[in-house]
This record gives sequence, C-alpha cells and structure tokens, in this order.
Amino acid sequence: MQYTHEHQQLFDTTKAFVDNEINPHAAEWEKAGLWPAREVLRKMGALGLLGISKPEEVGGLGLDYSYQVAFAEALGHCKVGGLPMAIGVQTDMATPALARYGNDYLKQNFLKPAVAGEMVACIGVSEPGAGSDVAGIKTTAVREGDEYVINGQKMWITNGTQGDWVCLLVNTDESKDGSRHGNKSLIVVPLDAKGIDRRTKLDKLGQRSSDTAIIFFDNVRVPARHLIGEPGKGFVYQMQQFQEERLFLSASILASMQQCIDTTADYTRQRAAFGQTVLDNQYVQFRLAELSTEVEACRALVYRATEDLIAGRDVTLTASMAKLKTARVAREVADGCLQFWGGQGYMWDNPVSQFYRDLRLHSIGGGADEIMLGIISKRLGYGGKRKA
Repeated sequence: MQYTHEHQQLFDTTKAFVDNEINPHAAEWEKAGLWPAREVLRKMGALGLLGISKPEEVGGLGLDYSYQVAFAEALGHCKVGGLPMAIGVQTDMATPALARYGNDYLKQNFLKPAVAGEMVACIGVSEPGAGSDVAGIKTTAVREGDEYVINGQKMWITNGTQGDWVCLLVNTDESKDGSRHGNKSLIVVPLDAKGIDRRTKLDKLGQRSSDTAIIFFDNVRVPARHLIGEPGKGFVYQMQQFQEERLFLSASILASMQQCIDTTADYTRQRAAFGQTVLDNQYVQFRLAELSTEVEACRALVYRATEDLIAGRDVTLTASMAKLKTARVAREVADGCLQFWGGQGYMWDNPVSQFYRDLRLHSIGGGADEIMLGIISKRLGYGGKRKA
C-alpha cells in the first residue's frame, strides 16, 4: 500500500482529534461506561472523518480504502479501545452495505446523516444463539403490504443505547433453495420505532467506554423501502461488509500494540531490580524487539489486504489472515508486556492492563479466531470433510 503525503495528512488530522477531543476524557467515559456519541461524531463529521471512503454525493470524500486504513491506524492512539470500536461501527460496520446497495431514500435519510455525524449507527447481526454462526440468526422480518414486521433480539450491539438506526440482518424467507443463507436480508431500522426495547446495557470486561446493548424487537414495523438492496441477498451483503470491518479492526490496533510495547520499554528502563534496570536484561530487550517485529509484520499484512481490496480482488483470504494475526499478536503483546510490569501491571488503571482488557475482544468480535481459521483453511483448499 502506497502511503502518500495525503495519507499522512489524514492520519495527522485524526490523531490530533484523538489527542484533543478523546484522550482527555477517556478515563471519565471509561468509568461511566458510556461515551457522548453524538457530540464526538458530530465533530468528526465536520472534519470529514466519517465518510472517507463514502461517495461524495452523501457527503463523503470519495477516497479509496487505503485512506480509511490511515484513519483507523490513527484511532489506535486512543487511550481506550472502546472508542475506535464504536467509531468503526459508524464508518466500517453499519454503513458499507448501505453505501453500496442502498436506495436513494436510505442514502439521503440515513447514510448522509451518519457521514455528517448527525445520526449514530449500529450494526445488528449477533444474537444469543448466533454469534459466529451468522446463518443461524432467528430474528424475522415478515412482509405485510408495504411494511416489514420484525420480531427477535440482537445481542452485543455497540452504540446500542445511543444509536439512531441499526443495519439489521434478518430472516425474510426469500430463499429459493431453502438454504439458511438465501433467506437473509438487511434492513435499516430506526431505533425509536414502536416495539423496540434497548434499555439493557451490558457490563463488559473491557472496552467499557463504548456502550453495548441487547435490543429486543416486538412487532416492529418499518416501511418496505428500508430494505437494503435485494431481498434474500443480506447474507452476501453482510459477508462483504465483514471484510471492511475486519480490515478496520486490524488496522485500528496497530498503534495500540506499539504503544503497549513502548510504554513497557519506558517503565522497564526506570524500574530497578537486582542492581540493574529490568530493561538491562537481555531477555526483556529481545522479547520487546520480537513483539515490535510482530506488530510490523501485522502492518504489512493489513497493507497487503488493503491493496487487494483497492484492486478489486477478492479480499476474503487476506482480510481474514489480517484479522486473525493482528488479534492474536494483540493478545501476545498485552500479556507479554503486562508481565514486565510485575504487580503494577495488574492494577486496574495501568495503561497496559487497559490494553489487556480492551484488545482481548479482537479475537472474538467481527468473527472469532476460529471462524477466521475456517475461512483461511477453506480458501487454501485445506477444508472439506474426510472421506470414510
């Protein structure tokens, strides 16, 4: 991926926003378990940061996805992991399918306000019995005249208590072959609609500054024109959406991992033990060097996947590899660095323990490691049932 002066400018603008508008309040939002989504997103929208790769006709910048990766990398300088995740829902998880397949009405009334930061978006896929198994969702949308009637529930919905609308994956019984994949559709559902209950805010291990909710749908009616694209194509649309989500998630933790390593190096340089600093131990030096090398390898993989996406190639394999590798390295970095802090590393307000809690989600959200391994195996021809 070619990193130009324009990429650097976008990175610098985003990082300055993080330093001035997010990090001074991060501890407060983390403690409250909530971030002021509308306030933050409105400011980001004014800077053009919420529609970097979205079409100009909806207020976006119309740039290719490499600029979105630069944006995601800069968000990694947040002191807490919940904010890049919550912002990424707005830019890379709830809106790609809408930008690609949405009708003019949906683009003007939901996508354009999301790009401007005037509306908060959510993505509604996971359910209590269908997290990684996306095809196993139970939420239904039954067509009645010019409306869809929606029943079911969605679990672990980021921005769920504050969102204005949700890009909802539902069963619409449009399948022509009876498969679990061909009966899915994506529908934009306003979250102030009658029959929606989203009062349950979940209490999470990490990423606490981003609110996460259970959303219940009880005979919720939305106009049929809220359907994104064609009925029965929702599974395909969501799989495409996942590729951008996985690239965003991968890019958004590169800086966080390096911060974790650099902060640990600074601390071990000052911490004395047995007549020398902890960093004087060759093992510590080598381990930090090894972890930094792993982070740089992750960056190269993310850039390679981004090149595939920009070139119009099928990015499923490289995006899945990037998601798997960055998430696993993040766990290794956080755990390895925490060890060098000793007892201080186990304190709740330690910066490394913050990363330890926050980065752990990346091996689960957006497709668990095991799902990534399954996709990679299949793409490389390693999958399939064994013959008896």
